[in-house]
Amino acid sequence: MSESCSGNCASCGSDCGERKAESLLAQLNPKSQVKKVIAVVSGKGGVGKSTVTAQLAVAMARKGHRVGILDADITGPSIPKAFGVSECRGADQSGLYPALTRSGIQVMSINLLLDNDTDPVLWRGPVIAGAVKQFWTDVIWENVDYLFVDMPPGTGDVPLTVFQSIPVDGAVVVTSPQALVSMIVSKAVKMASMMHVPVLGFVENYSYFPCPDCGKQLAVFGESGLDAVAASFDLPVLARLPIDPSVARAFDQGEMESLATGALAGVVEAVEKL
Repeated sequence: MSESCSGNCASCGSDCGERKAESLLAQLNPKSQVKKVIAVVSGKGGVGKSTVTAQLAVAMARKGHRVGILDADITGPSIPKAFGVSECRGADQSGLYPALTRSGIQVMSINLLLDNDTDPVLWRGPVIAGAVKQFWTDVIWENVDYLFVDMPPGTGDVPLTVFQSIPVDGAVVVTSPQALVSMIVSKAVKMASMMHVPVLGFVENYSYFPCPDCGKQLAVFGESGLDAVAASFDLPVLARLPIDPSVARAFDQGEMESLATGALAGVVEAVEKL
């Protein structure tokens, strides 16, 4: 360290031995209280990640926890639809107040800020990433025990922004029984590892269809290869969810809080252990 050093590494271009690593974490709104942040991720779209996020939030709320959902899927937001909410609770000089569902789950999504929920968000990556960061810095999350972040699929700008800007305590990886599962899941797990975010385990959605006549579990999308992939990462399969038309119907009607959530008991247990 030179005699002229001010101690402010952010304003200095020197590569000296005393240089401090600059944190990219964004500051939580001063009026917010968030204890744990859980990212719900997937390596590809179409696996029901938002549905799992909504069900998991409901399951945690039923355990007596105060829960929030940050919808980080800016170009494909669906969380407000799942809970039948359409607008925030207002704003003041301190920040923006998220919507409240019937059971008290706090929700923030870009669709709550649009004039029409069918309007497309035609923003480039940096602007989208900035909006997600503002959902952390400008929204007032009130006494939240568990904040679930519904991530967009893949490993692009927004997942990177979330992992770098928000102190994520753990990630749940959602997948489906397809031949591509190994490659898809590996990408999601490796990204979390590179961002130093622990992966709690996997949820296999659309795992099977229970025959209404004989009760047999039919592997509509083929036999699952998730067990082998999970073993290769030494991670558990926390839940296997069936193809259930009632879930899709509840999502479309904004009635996710009416569904049973017992199938997610393993995920709830893993989250509560954080």
